[in-house]
Amino acid sequence: MKKFVSIFVLFCVGVIVRGSEWIRVNQLGYLCDDVKVAVWVSKNPGQITSFEIIDKATNQSIYRSTHITPTGEQPAFAASARLNFSGITTPGTYYIRVGETTSPEFRIGNHIYEGAAEIPLMYMRQQRCGYNPYLKDSCHVMDGRIVCSPDGKRDGEYVDTRGGWHDASDYLQYVATSANAVYQMLFAYSQYPESFGDYYQANGEEGPNGIPDILDEAKWGLDWLVRMNPDKDTYFNQLADDRDHSGFVLPNEQMVDYGWGAGKERPVYFCNPYPQGLMQNKNRSTGLASTTGKYASAFSLGARLLADYYPEFAALLKEKAFDAYEMGLQYPGVCQTAPCKSPYFYEEDNWVDDMELAAAELYTDTREKRYLEDAINYGRMEPVTPWMGADSARHYQWYPFINLGHYQLAVQADGKARQEAIRNLRTGLQRVKERGAQDAFMNGVPFIWCSNNLTVALITQCRLYHEITGNTDFLEMEASMRDWLFGCNPWGKCMIIGLPEHGDYPKDPHSAFTHVYNYPITGGIVDGPIYASVFNSLTGVHLSKEDAYAPFQSDVVVYHDDWADYSNNEPTMDGTASLSYYLGYLASKSKQSQQVQGGTIRGKTDCRQLTLVFTGDGYADGYQTIRKTLKKHNIKGAFFLTGDFCRKFPEIVRTLQKEGHYLAPHSDKHLLYNDWSKRDSTLVTKEEFAADLLNNYTALEQAGATIEEPRYFMPPYEWYNQEISEWSKEIGVQIVNFTPGTYSNADYTLPDTKSYRSSEEIYQRILAYEAKDNLNGFILLSHIGSDPRRTDKFYNYLEPLIKELKARGYTFVRLNELLN
Repeated sequence: MKKFVSIFVLFCVGVIVRGSEWIRVNQLGYLCDDVKVAVWVSKNPGQITSFEIIDKATNQSIYRSTHITPTGEQPAFAASARLNFSGITTPGTYYIRVGETTSPEFRIGNHIYEGAAEIPLMYMRQQRCGYNPYLKDSCHVMDGRIVCSPDGKRDGEYVDTRGGWHDASDYLQYVATSANAVYQMLFAYSQYPESFGDYYQANGEEGPNGIPDILDEAKWGLDWLVRMNPDKDTYFNQLADDRDHSGFVLPNEQMVDYGWGAGKERPVYFCNPYPQGLMQNKNRSTGLASTTGKYASAFSLGARLLADYYPEFAALLKEKAFDAYEMGLQYPGVCQTAPCKSPYFYEEDNWVDDMELAAAELYTDTREKRYLEDAINYGRMEPVTPWMGADSARHYQWYPFINLGHYQLAVQADGKARQEAIRNLRTGLQRVKERGAQDAFMNGVPFIWCSNNLTVALITQCRLYHEITGNTDFLEMEASMRDWLFGCNPWGKCMIIGLPEHGDYPKDPHSAFTHVYNYPITGGIVDGPIYASVFNSLTGVHLSKEDAYAPFQSDVVVYHDDWADYSNNEPTMDGTASLSYYLGYLASKSKQSQQVQGGTIRGKTDCRQLTLVFTGDGYADGYQTIRKTLKKHNIKGAFFLTGDFCRKFPEIVRTLQKEGHYLAPHSDKHLLYNDWSKRDSTLVTKEEFAADLLNNYTALEQAGATIEEPRYFMPPYEWYNQEISEWSKEIGVQIVNFTPGTYSNADYTLPDTKSYRSSEEIYQRILAYEAKDNLNGFILLSHIGSDPRRTDKFYNYLEPLIKELKARGYTFVRLNELLN
């Protein structure tokens, strides 16, 4: 996984407390079109009037702005302000400066989240129970023995419940969190399948198996859920209990004695519609629907997404989905987790959201109206997840933290039911937005235990609402709360372990893997900030060392990077799984950034390869220089030539192909396909386009070229729209275009024009771009010739450019190799 982690390298500052003011930013970075807001905070009263954006490559100020929203006094700070720099959309590495205060460096670009969706899976694999691929060993292989059976007759009976995931840094396992984790990962894949790769086997060890890794991980959880639901009348809710908390050890070394011998079987709790607890502490269970509803939705979606890979297993899941839903109908109410020695448990008080989602999934499977009607009715029983807008809640009181049933109704129902679902999603978002209106970070999430999980739920709901409606009212809150997770918060702390690699993320989480054995637990999201009053009330929570973040603590909210604070700094399995959707969305922007208007603008980015591409129409003065340079360095380029070029320079066409270069069309007459200022306004008919492209192919063949497959085509002026791309695909041709950002395509500009770029400027720009980012997968375009009025020819820089990029570790490949 180093290839994924390494892409997040940012040279961010760590915990350095100096001065009295700070600028908080998203240390991982921003998408090009994001709402981009940093937060300035100060220990001293007062206000700022402007800020600057500094380009790291040049250390020059490129943007000075007064777009500042004062937000006044905040917990731990006497003054604060929001600094909006959304106008900066050019990819690059930057930092913000206010007077003498500077922010950590950050990047802008759509590719910066590439591979991000794979990171949480690293932690999920490490959380596996049974065979653990991280440890290359197995744990808890004797699970388990039944407790709390309805009539007591099955108590003590052995049942095979091996597998699944440990819930957090303890090794308990719950159906509630596991089924939600399964559903969250499956949902993420269903929305953004292109974001998830295949690098691991089903057992979690390295090596592809033809199945996306996120589906492998979801199936690991589904296998366990099936064991926890061995028949249609038996539903288990929990494996192990808080007697687990007997010391910091690795799971394969745990030797807790639950009454059947040290390291032997662990208790398996039956789902019961009444309070449970083997010792003095009891939960408040009232039914089964909260658990069986989660079973049903995970089974249903799993059946659909795994059908192509595991058809028999998928059929079993589908059957179990219906059975679990019927059990929920029979026993409405909540089935909470069971405490034992301590008073802490997951106090889930809502269940209609689980049945709503289950009914919506079964409607997707069957299209039977009764399931849709059930989903609508359940949705009306809890229009808004109750934590949204609230000041507090008990631990996991309203779970899951997002109602994806509302989303499913919004996309499946119509008329009044659809509008109700959309309104419900909006109402929840509006309540949180209003609650955070006076907060410098726009944070309206209550700082209860696992506040980061609520934050992930919030940004997920923001994104889904925007995808459904196109409404932009919550985009700033979405961006701000995502940025909160990556360091734009009072502590300047990234909340996902190891992400970004050189960000200020938790270094001392509550985990035996890290604290005792120094094993990294990359990908896990920690609980997050908590009310100071809650922190002070918890049993067993303390600090083991001096608090590095003391200047940023307040009597309102605290965060500690300290293993002894399990309320702040313990990663959770379900919270981590819930990241899959939003990181999948962010990663998809990287994939999308390799296409613009249906045209491919970048190749594979996982290695240091690029392609040199040249276009030609009326001029060929650089031919001999380019040809000799490429031949000297054994590089095969790509030449996109117009029909007019082919008819004017047929010998060049034949020689280029003879020497192994890729040849393809650039249009016959170099037509302008669409308006410069209104891109979606096409200026040619479909017939005119097709005829021009066909004539270009004819000219290539008449000049002696053989047409290669796959057929790529670079439009004239490198300007096109989605309609042109679709027309190209209809005749078996894929549009490609240059990768933007380096100015290499400006080698045709003339000295008397405003757009003029000298060859030296272009050369230095390419190298500077590579230094601050990379050229992996680049389609680097220049021209085979240019107007005689431009005497400063860039092709004379081609050899030194090739030498320098080779020295930096790049290889030059043929276009078809780069794109396949």
